[in-house]
Order: sequence, then structure tokens, then C-alpha cells
Amino acid sequence: MPDQAERTGGTDTAGAAPSPAPAVRVEGLWKRFGEQVAVAGIDLELPAGKFIGLVGPNGAGKTTTLSMVTGLLRPDMGRIEVAGHDVWRDPVEVKSRIGVLPEGLRLFERLSGRELLGYTGRLRGLPGAEVDKRATQLLDVLDLAGAQHKLVVDYSTGMRKKIGLASALLHNPEVLFLDEPFEGVDPVSAQTIRGVLERYTRSGATVVFSSHVMELVESLCDWVAVLAAGRIRAHGTLTEVRGDAASLQDAFLELVGAGARDTGESLDWLGGAR
Repeated sequence: MPDQAERTGGTDTAGAAPSPAPAVRVEGLWKRFGEQVAVAGIDLELPAGKFIGLVGPNGAGKTTTLSMVTGLLRPDMGRIEVAGHDVWRDPVEVKSRIGVLPEGLRLFERLSGRELLGYTGRLRGLPGAEVDKRATQLLDVLDLAGAQHKLVVDYSTGMRKKIGLASALLHNPEVLFLDEPFEGVDPVSAQTIRGVLERYTRSGATVVFSSHVMELVESLCDWVAVLAAGRIRAHGTLTEVRGDAASLQDAFLELVGAGARDTGESLDWLGGAR
């Protein structure tokens, strides 16, 4: 298996066609919360037109990184570009080009699903007729047409994720950022969301989503970045990051240093006679 520090994507060779501009470029990104370092000097380029997984254990810094990349949280240090525009110097241009489905999604719950999409589309500056057309199509594809007049406060977890995804897609962004989009979602809703995202990336758009479920990442992603303790441990195509390991899960455990732990003695009381 390649050395962990060197397991990255390949570089251009002489005479090769130049690579397209990255969807996201991050340089020297740092974020601290008091004494806690959440993100420790990340340098990363995410290729355009790919389904990208940002993976890591809980507390690795995934949500903090995505929040900074999407302009929701200001970094202590570092530079971030999305679609060629600086996130903090040109925020309006960046926000017009991205869609975001954050963790702990907050919605206008006293609107119906259709009203929420109508409001979101008009905030984005889309013509009313176009908003209504796109909303109808998204509600239908995401299996929300039957609940479009129901208040969002009464939506299930899966329905809330789907209406949040519809809101993020309504203006047809170049790059879509999703933080744990399948968390707490039933298999039927998860399959629906997956189908929409796969169709979206086939059009040449970019999806960046965070997860700690390696089986899901392995089945969906073209490209992966592994984050642990606020640092990038590996990045590249799925094949490059997996290396010689039997699965992405095995490679991930090695990269983050999560070896098997012997609990035989420390939990000798567990399951014993009462």
C-alpha cells in the first residue's frame, strides 16, 4: 500500500492536456475553537465534474471544513476558491454558483414545501414562472408532490432532506455541498436522493458530500479525501485512496489509525452473570 502521506492523485505529465480548473481550491486553511484545533492547515484541490466524498470519523473536521468552504464560517487563516472565485472576497458570486445542504438543516417550517421552493427561487432572483416550473419538476422527481402543500414542520426526516436538496438545486448550481445527506434517511428516500445526485453529476456538475459511512462513499464517489484530526490524510480517485486494501473501509481505518482495540479485559464484566 502506498505511503499514507504520499497517497494522492496523479500529476500532469509533459505533453498531457491541462486539467480543468478545480471546483474547489483550499490553501492553508485553519480553524480553532478556543484551544481546540478543528482544521489544521488544509491544502486541497477538488476536481470539477466529480462525485466527491469528504470522509472521516466523527470530530475529524468535516463539517467545519465544509462550513468554511461554503462561506458559513470564517476561517482563522487560509484561502478558499470555489468555481474560480474567492469565497470571502467575492461572496455574492460564489453563493450564486453553489448549493448547500448543511448539517442540522434549518428550514422555514411554517411554509409548505411548494411555498419554500417558491420563496427560495425568488430569493435567488429567478423569474416566477421558472421557479414554479422547476419546483414542480423537483417535487415530482423527489416524490414530494403529494406533500407539496403540507407544512415543512410536519415533514419526516427524509422529506426534510429532500425538500432541502430541492432548495439547494433550484438555481442549478455548479457545485453542490452536502453535509451527511443520508443521515437518518430511510432507504426509499436515500435511493431517490442518490438518483437525483447521480443525474446531476452526469451533467458535468460537482457534488461534494461528507460522510463517515465508507460503503456509501465507495458506491457513489469518483474521488475521495480522507480527513482526520483536522488534517488531510489522503486524497485522489477511489482506486488511489483504496490502494492495496480490500475495501475503502480497510484503507480508511489504516489512514486514520483506528486499529482494532482489545476490550477483553477492560469489559470483563459485560454480559457476565448478574
